[in-house]
Amino acid sequence: MPRPESDPGLPGIGKRLVTVFFGMTASGKSTLGQAFARDCGASYHNTDRVRKELAGLQPTDRRPDQIAGGIYSADFTEKTYHAMLDRARKDFAQGYEMVVLDGSYSRRQDREQVRQVAEEIGARSVFIFCTCSDAEVQFRLDGRARDPEAVSDGRWEIYQHQKATFTMPGVGEEGTCITLNTEQDVEVMLTWLAAHPLLRAGCHGAKVTAPE
Repeated sequence: MPRPESDPGLPGIGKRLVTVFFGMTASGKSTLGQAFARDCGASYHNTDRVRKELAGLQPTDRRPDQIAGGIYSADFTEKTYHAMLDRARKDFAQGYEMVVLDGSYSRRQDREQVRQVAEEIGARSVFIFCTCSDAEVQFRLDGRARDPEAVSDGRWEIYQHQKATFTMPGVGEEGTCITLNTEQDVEVMLTWLAAHPLLRAGCHGAKVTAPE
């Protein structure tokens, strides 16, 4: 993994920061996002948990709904993303300097909405696009299917659907998006992210100022 180059001239460094870990199912975004939030003293919100909470379900309740159906319909997904942003607003109002959001964010318009809300509340937004190989996805999904504590309902056919429909980060997103292959040790990735110029000062700030 290359060493991030320093950039002392980044605008807004050290101020409020919304960090979004996004990608397809089983891409490692939740494992990494939770660990990053823990290390930085940031608040953390996961779309799987928020979605099920809005549906009146427990996090580990399995909902093998059809693709884009049930609680995974477009309308319910939009409702979930709005709830994520509402929680981010509340966290900043309570004194957090960093909020971590974790979800697929497969459509560019959903990512743009995060950027817009971040600007409205005086925060920067950084997106971590988590990726891994098909073989690793299958391995992780197999393990998840056997785990009674798993929260995500992701499965192989959903992954295939996402591959066909996911809007990859494109032109205009380069300056705020970091692509990261998650087939590495979590601690190695956390160290690398903490040193990245887009995240470095924000993470340190969150450790100091986040409420108990």
